[in-house]
Amino acid sequence: MTYCVAMTVDEGLVFLSDTRTNAGVDHISTARKMSVFEQPGERMLVLLGAGNLSLTQAVLHELSEPGDASQPTLWNAPTMADAARVIGRAVRSVHQREAAALQEFGVDFNCSFILGGQIAGNRPRLFMIYAAGNFIEASAVNPYFQIGEAKYGKPIIDRVLTPSTPLDEAAKCALISMDSTLRSNLSVGLPLDLLVYEKDALRVTRFVSIDHDNAYFEMIHRTWGERLRQVFSEIPDPDWQESPRVPTLHGERALVLCRAPVGADGVEHEFDVKPAQTLAEADKGKAQRR
Repeated sequence: MTYCVAMTVDEGLVFLSDTRTNAGVDHISTARKMSVFEQPGERMLVLLGAGNLSLTQAVLHELSEPGDASQPTLWNAPTMADAARVIGRAVRSVHQREAAALQEFGVDFNCSFILGGQIAGNRPRLFMIYAAGNFIEASAVNPYFQIGEAKYGKPIIDRVLTPSTPLDEAAKCALISMDSTLRSNLSVGLPLDLLVYEKDALRVTRFVSIDHDNAYFEMIHRTWGERLRQVFSEIPDPDWQESPRVPTLHGERALVLCRAPVGADGVEHEFDVKPAQTLAEADKGKAQRR
């Protein structure tokens, strides 16, 4: 499996991917999930891939060795949307050639891609391409895409990232998102590929391969965990007390949180606790319905 994330902000684009392809107690291998198509001064495109490695590599082969020379390629597509169509066409071509044979062996056609970059005369754009070859574009409402093991790294991005986020902060957010995923999922692993693109540069401006010896990522891993535990410990524990308005359940009084919600006027308001059935009453009602 894998985890890839790409972000678009006012200052540019951020791309981050891991390199783990198989994970188990005795089988761990790596492969690069990030491909760069660069003509300095004219275009800079980044492609991230996730899913079945043989399929993502087959799509890359299709892109680098197109069967129809008359069709646009990533090197001459006039716009980023046209470049996304080139990838969609390559995905469909691989599907036509491979899907039926894979199905005979019970293997699903599973691949997805994120494409981002800038072509001279156009603004930076970011797309996600699905296994059917169709695609969507990032926007100010949703300025990022994830593929692979996305759920673990999503919460921090949703809380932090906006189009106005500075580029370096977006890169930091991506790394924290990756750290959360590494912490919770064995199928994602180091080394990582991080590429940060500055708007209108039309070339790779910052790239780093991050392994276990990277001091900054180790600092993020250590500090993020410590600060989460610190904030968690600073949040008050639930404060329970008996409430005379809650009915007795089998002779034991229920406990309720005594802290009431604070209204817009800044004043705590009492809970509106409505009488509830006792367990015996509930059981009697079920028996009558039968």
